Amino acid sequence: MPVFDFKEKPDENAKSVCTYEVFQSSENTATKEKPIMIIQNPQGILTHHSSGIFVNPVKITAFEYHNGEGDKIICEIKKIDSRFTSLYKWLGENHIKVKLSGAVTPEGYAVYKIREQAFADSTKLSSSDGFLQYMIERLLSSDPPVHNSIADEDEEIEGDDLKLTSIQSITDFIACAGNTLPENIQLWARRNLVVAKSNEVSPEERRHAQRALSTMMGINWKNNYFAAIDPVEAKRILDEELYGMEKVKQRIIETIIQINRTHTLPAYGLLIVGPAGTGKSQVAYAVAKILKLSWTTLDMSSINDPEQLTGSSRVYANAKPGIIMEAFARAGESKLIFIINELDKASDGKGNGNPADVLLTLLDNLGFTDNYMECMIPTDGVYPIATANDKSRISAPIMSRFAVIEIPDYTVEEKKVIFSRFSLPKILKRMSMTTDEVEITDDGLNAIVELCSNTSGVRDIEQVAEHIAANALYQIEVNHVTKVTYDYNTIHALID
Repeated sequence: MPVFDFKEKPDENAKSVCTYEVFQSSENTATKEKPIMIIQNPQGILTHHSSGIFVNPVKITAFEYHNGEGDKIICEIKKIDSRFTSLYKWLGENHIKVKLSGAVTPEGYAVYKIREQAFADSTKLSSSDGFLQYMIERLLSSDPPVHNSIADEDEEIEGDDLKLTSIQSITDFIACAGNTLPENIQLWARRNLVVAKSNEVSPEERRHAQRALSTMMGINWKNNYFAAIDPVEAKRILDEELYGMEKVKQRIIETIIQINRTHTLPAYGLLIVGPAGTGKSQVAYAVAKILKLSWTTLDMSSINDPEQLTGSSRVYANAKPGIIMEAFARAGESKLIFIINELDKASDGKGNGNPADVLLTLLDNLGFTDNYMECMIPTDGVYPIATANDKSRISAPIMSRFAVIEIPDYTVEEKKVIFSRFSLPKILKRMSMTTDEVEITDDGLNAIVELCSNTSGVRDIEQVAEHIAANALYQIEVNHVTKVTYDYNTIHALID
């Protein structure tokens, strides 16, 4: 882990002057071994729970310990996690009394938890609002700031319930965590905060600026580093979710190995092409499960106007962000899988343009601009997985952004296996039935496949399995039988 030294210059008005280190960390939890700060601990005065305030807020160099008897002891800060420097500055400037949880180590007092204890003439949010806990959780889940400058920038409350909707909470968030945001978003946030607070613009403009800030600040903007994935576990998930499709599985495992070598997502997304009902969407969801990323769907058959994707301009009273921006907001993070269903219908726009053109900026991972946000949204953590029935209807520019995986229709024998091992057992389990209660003879299985021979995929087979299970359950409950057998004739009598 790299360590950066920042030598402090003496401050004539400061109560203490010290030399401290700012270190970078990507840990998402804080412990005794991996603290968020180390404080000098003269004579072991700091114990597991220690109360006080941060002082010298301009340089954030010390912690003023209060021993409960009216005494105040200055303890110099020795090391600080770079993600937390602005938070300490904010706590110090607002004289917020805190309780530190930490451990005594040979290096000093290792702090791994900070809780707000009380206020000292402060107008900031109280602990009942959960703001401090929200900030700590958010900072722990953030990447280290690109720049390490600190000059510019008893029951716990769960911070996840807090929404950054008020001007005060947004202002405090920018002060505490602004340096963890991408540089262009930091600048954008400052400009929009000025608008949101201004009395020289219309109430509508202030409302839009505040809404945009609330949306943007709620997203944890991560870098594009991607941790290694266990190929064995990936193969297990694929075998569990998908029957057959060995070439498809091989292509996905190759993608996993590429990610493990580069620690970044591939430059190209996956386009899964095949007849309806062949499990294209199931493949997409399996990949999302393997990558352990939040995912959202874009159904291109229902998107007729590019503005649905890009959002509407703030000049309109009813303006709002587009579907893509809202997906980031729902996920709460910038690393996201976009499952684009029916990509071959993306060119069927009926509004003011072609929705397919908008997708190009998302697929290039160079940044996406939402008309409402008025800011370039980083997309280097986005991984697109698209499905299509007919790739000939997809434009060449979009096709060039994908690695194509084609799924052929299932053979007769594959459909039999899918029905027997997957479709029927799954439905029986959902109906709280057992496989011992339903028997399908060999000629009955042949009849099922014959009845579904005129359609591609396995959707018709799954519907037949649903029908059979429901009929069997009826006979068991009404006729009081323990088992129902279906042969060629009974299948035709039931389905025809």
